[in-house]
Amino acid sequence: MRKVVIVGAGITGLTTAYWLRRRSVDVTVLEKESFVGGNIQTLKNGGTLFDSGPNSGLETTPLISQLVDELDLKDEFCYADASANKRYILRNEKLHPLPMDPKSFVKSRLFSTKGKLRLLLEPLIGKSEDGYYQSIANFVRRRLGAEFLDYAINPFISGVFAGDPEQLSVKSAFPKLYRLEEVYGGLVKGMIKGRKERKLRGDKSKQNAEMFSFKSGMKVLPEALYKYLQDSVLLDEPVQRIQSENGKWRIDTISEKKTKKYIVDSVLFTIPSFEVSEILRDVDGRLSNYLDSIYYPPVIVLNLIFRKQDIGQKLDGFGFLIPEKEKKTFLGAIWGSVIFPNRSNYDEDSFTIFIGGAREPMLMQADIQIRIDEVVADFKKLMNIYSEPISTQYRVWEKAIPQYNIGYIEYENYFEKFEKRFPGIFLGGNYRGGISVGDCIKNSEGLADKIISYLSKDSKT
Repeated sequence: MRKVVIVGAGITGLTTAYWLRRRSVDVTVLEKESFVGGNIQTLKNGGTLFDSGPNSGLETTPLISQLVDELDLKDEFCYADASANKRYILRNEKLHPLPMDPKSFVKSRLFSTKGKLRLLLEPLIGKSEDGYYQSIANFVRRRLGAEFLDYAINPFISGVFAGDPEQLSVKSAFPKLYRLEEVYGGLVKGMIKGRKERKLRGDKSKQNAEMFSFKSGMKVLPEALYKYLQDSVLLDEPVQRIQSENGKWRIDTISEKKTKKYIVDSVLFTIPSFEVSEILRDVDGRLSNYLDSIYYPPVIVLNLIFRKQDIGQKLDGFGFLIPEKEKKTFLGAIWGSVIFPNRSNYDEDSFTIFIGGAREPMLMQADIQIRIDEVVADFKKLMNIYSEPISTQYRVWEKAIPQYNIGYIEYENYFEKFEKRFPGIFLGGNYRGGISVGDCIKNSEGLADKIISYLSKDSKT
């Protein structure tokens, strides 16, 4: 039987291994940590659950429901409370609901009359000549206006990527948005005409997809995959090097001061790019240069618990995001006990706050406790809270989310060249094809197909 090794037991690695195992491929997952899930980790504090990485996912692909069914997770699977559909944006020290339909948009005080009228020009705007080399900021500014960029897209980018819209590539970071202009000539036209395509694929746009999680937190999914794969997932197995050996690939690991080797037909790397770089440096130095230069901004995920009676702000939504123009100490906050009500004690409310990102690249040089204290004070003021939190927890991600910055198309092209030059080695993970949980799950099926296709061709030769 042909053998495959997957390096990394994050969501991409585990789901790819799952699809391969379902198709009777001999697959082994090597993970350097003593746990699975990568950035998907759930913490418990008394009666409250916190996710220190992704706090939820969007059901953008039918593969998610397929996994839930096949892994027998129906009793754990849950959708966000309907009230979480309401999002707020901070402007002039006040939280404004983000309008979700034409009527609320007209009445909204988040945008000025001038900003609203500017949106009506979108169908009249032509294509850009910048092609692949334009930022999402330039794209939105040109099509929708500066105000929409500042008070809708800028905070959205910080909430999803923790990134800088002036640097993120619209083509690489938001390919579907870019495609609406390229294929249909505009966003409004594309959203109308593109519905049929999405329906045929069984996909949902991220605007319409339902938010999901699990009653015991997002860690439920990787742990269920781990349980299914059982002995095929080896923990505490850091990969040191890879080299060609007799037409196959040899992988060396070191665990408990013991060196092991695996001789396999194909290898998939799903760990962060800067970790892949170290392993493959002797195989392709130019690839390592590309992998090393992918920027991962630092992020602190802060979890707070307050007594319900001490909170002055009405909690009736997902939370709020903060535009860069507002110059606050953090990026935004999620009202966790509203989104998934059963995760907190009845007399408490929990919040997750995001700090840093591309707005604060030198975050790791700051005094973390001083930064936390500043953020708590700022958050309390915005939320009309006059007491101290019952609990404060935080997780520091020195390198949080890969940024698909301008020119990322060159990275993507080289990754494809590398895979052709070194048959049997594949690159996956959230620096290719999307950063969300849904993107990683969808991409994992494609990765499994690529590996099986390679094994089939290789066996014939």
